[in-house]
Amino acid sequence: MVDVRGTVTFVLKGYPRLSETFIAQEIKALEDRGLVINIVSLRRPTDPHSHPIHDDIKAPVAYLPEYLWQEPLRVWRGWRASRRKAGYGRAWRVWLDDLARDRSANRIRRFGQALVLAAEAGRDVTHLHAHFLHTPASVARYAGLISGLPWSCSAHAKDIWTSPRWEKEEKLADCAWAVTCTAANHDHLAALAPAGRVELAYHGLDLARFPSIEKRRPNGPVTILSVGRAVEKKGYDDLLTALAALPDGLDWRFVHIGGGPLLGALQSQARAAGLQERIEWRGAQAFDAVLEQYRAADLFVLPCRIAADGDRDGLPNVLMEAMSCALPVLSTRVSGIPELIDDGINGRLTPPGEPKALAAALAELIADHALRDRLGAAGEARLRADFAMDRGIDTLMARFQAVSPPS
Repeated sequence: MVDVRGTVTFVLKGYPRLSETFIAQEIKALEDRGLVINIVSLRRPTDPHSHPIHDDIKAPVAYLPEYLWQEPLRVWRGWRASRRKAGYGRAWRVWLDDLARDRSANRIRRFGQALVLAAEAGRDVTHLHAHFLHTPASVARYAGLISGLPWSCSAHAKDIWTSPRWEKEEKLADCAWAVTCTAANHDHLAALAPAGRVELAYHGLDLARFPSIEKRRPNGPVTILSVGRAVEKKGYDDLLTALAALPDGLDWRFVHIGGGPLLGALQSQARAAGLQERIEWRGAQAFDAVLEQYRAADLFVLPCRIAADGDRDGLPNVLMEAMSCALPVLSTRVSGIPELIDDGINGRLTPPGEPKALAAALAELIADHALRDRLGAAGEARLRADFAMDRGIDTLMARFQAVSPPS
């Protein structure tokens, strides 16, 4: 167990969130290593379900004012306490510089939340750590400047690729350290940061929650599964186009798990293509139900792409979860996905945004159960050999230890 003195405050955009169980997995693993954590969330939960891992986390959770007008007295008290701190003047100047380049209500809200965080952080808090380089890191940065606390960041996907260059450079210059979850992300951020500031740390998977199973092949149509939010970067409209193009002789069904703003549009697209009888839209599901579907399916598909605003996935945990169940995976050559999947060796990859190529790969995999079995077994072996979470947790503990105050 690594000795880290004091409490680390994790600043999250929302907690708990089904789509961010990789963060909960990390928090639980760090707690098991002896890190004392409290969680501060910018938003309250909205998901209808939570993951079992959230029940295992000991860290207390506090919620900042999601909108400043909702808790004006709390914000005022935060300002009163923060303006007496030595770092308030510098934080104010940094925020004004940021506001001049980003004149948004969001920018104002982040400073107000930082005032509350800086004022309410207990004396035992020795470090702030933000998950995501955009809004949570803004709050952690301003609060760190006010209070004199070091802060760090885990950067992931949208927060990297939709943030302006100036903001990434300045945050990376200010933070004590940063980690990110793919080599593609690391190369991008390291080019913007002081030498050695950014380190690669794969999330990996808590394999204790995904034990190896004997994959059974059910009778009937080939079940294609996807788990993910209905947002542009997941490429589900490409998948529906590909499914509509499959040869008539193939016997398949598609199951989608997840919510998201584009779900209605995707269901309309499926009806227009005559696919509605072959598709089940199950919405957000509890963990046990998702795991059951991984184990029952024949093929997992996630056709990620780069969205119009630059948003993209890093290395989606659902790919690792599927591979842990010996489920063959079909995805695309986006961001960190090729770091996990070697095309034709332990899964299949097609170019992003190309439904014809996706349809061809789907047709091959649906028709060839021996190929599915081979890729599924190789994918599971790859995951269990190289993507267990322990290595990434080792990296994080070493970083937290390096900034731990002396006894």
